[in-house]
Amino acid sequence: MADATYTQGRVATADRGRLWVVLYLATTGLVLLLMMLAGLWMRLAQSGWLYTDPALFYELMTVHGTGMVGIAALGGAAVLWHFLSAYVRLNAWVMGANFALFLIGVVAILVAEFIGGFGGGWTFLYPLPAISQDVWPAWAAAMHMGGLLVIGVGFLIWCLELARAIIATYGGLGRGLGWHVLFRGSTQNVPPPTVVAATMVTIVTTLALIAGAAVLVMSLVNLAFPAVEINPLLAKNLIYFFGHTFINATIYMGVAVVYELLPRITGRPWKTSKVFLAAWTLSTTMVLIIFPHHLMMDFAMPIWAMVIGQIFSYVNSFPVLIVTGLGALAILHRSGIRWDMVSTLLLTSVFGWMAGVIPAVIDATVVVNSVMHNTLWVPGHFHFYLLLGLLPMIFAFMIYLARDEDVTPRGGDLMAILYLAFGLTFVTMFLVGGWASVPRRWAEHLPEWQIWDQIAVIMASGVITLATIFVAMFLVRMPAMLRAR
Repeated sequence: MADATYTQGRVATADRGRLWVVLYLATTGLVLLLMMLAGLWMRLAQSGWLYTDPALFYELMTVHGTGMVGIAALGGAAVLWHFLSAYVRLNAWVMGANFALFLIGVVAILVAEFIGGFGGGWTFLYPLPAISQDVWPAWAAAMHMGGLLVIGVGFLIWCLELARAIIATYGGLGRGLGWHVLFRGSTQNVPPPTVVAATMVTIVTTLALIAGAAVLVMSLVNLAFPAVEINPLLAKNLIYFFGHTFINATIYMGVAVVYELLPRITGRPWKTSKVFLAAWTLSTTMVLIIFPHHLMMDFAMPIWAMVIGQIFSYVNSFPVLIVTGLGALAILHRSGIRWDMVSTLLLTSVFGWMAGVIPAVIDATVVVNSVMHNTLWVPGHFHFYLLLGLLPMIFAFMIYLARDEDVTPRGGDLMAILYLAFGLTFVTMFLVGGWASVPRRWAEHLPEWQIWDQIAVIMASGVITLATIFVAMFLVRMPAMLRAR
């Protein structure tokens, strides 16, 4: 009787978890489309095809950057929660709490930007929020940073729940990373790839959120009491440790869909080998220490930090990417897979993640960074990661949930290929602009730069059209998914 009660409770928890996963994905899809439209608006302004007041441009830039980071995390969290819940027992109320705090934070940020006029960028670099030359009031900066803090608290609660569940099931975070297998040769309780990825995400995201909360609190104190100053270099290090680690963690969340769906599609298991475990352990360490490559132009940074930033930016590119990329190819080779929208998007995501590292590594080279870092090259490399790496993972998961597993949408593979073509050309325009030394964060571009902006506008329109179709496919099926939970 007790066993039956336990089973019923677990089923009810899983049902509530699925409800939150669906709501997360619906929110992710809608906000993604809005953020894409904001990005299109900015490219239209830079192309000379749409006049935009510079103040509005920087408000849009701030909302776009902050919104994309936040919504990437929300979508990644939905993916990871769904698949991890098959291996550990998770409390669904945590998803609800995180969602509520996320919405509160979003409202605060939107008020700060579009009513208060805050346009300091998602990085909120000290002391800019407090010294705006009267472009925005102090309360707007406080609302923006307060909104970020609230969102961060929600995700910290979410991370702590993942940690609790993994520790309860596997006996510790080290065992969640498979250290008992890697270092002791144990064959007992081997964590599957999704659990390994979730453990890594839990560790790095928790540390990133704590650093982000610390610098946000310090900045809010400085806003209230200007006499309390912060060391600007310390503030910048904390911000980029938080920002770089957090946005990287989102793609580690999303990769669970690759580890779970490719084996189901091909009928071949994704095994947890020692090489796989070693790669994830190395990445867990290195993703925490490579952020100084964002600060190579800060002359006050210690030389040893610059060396770490360059060396480990190169090394970190290989472990997880190689085991994921080669693992995906090995599973796909001669599998007789039937290519459809989901499988093509999954392969696109692996390509986007692996190829997106190339411009990142180039920028992390000191002699290149000194010339290219404040150019469009940088948004080029992180748009590559997100647009062609993370978003196809989220779209594939949406469509997988929205359709019956034995139904292949007609022409779905072609649509996914078109998304890749439009997206790749779009990010290439950023990279070409960076190669030509076009500055980033400029509201207006010189006429000789605008040809790349204009091509980007056309390509972005294609990306948004296809993304709208992917999201609509999910939203149309959403009522049925909620009824079936």
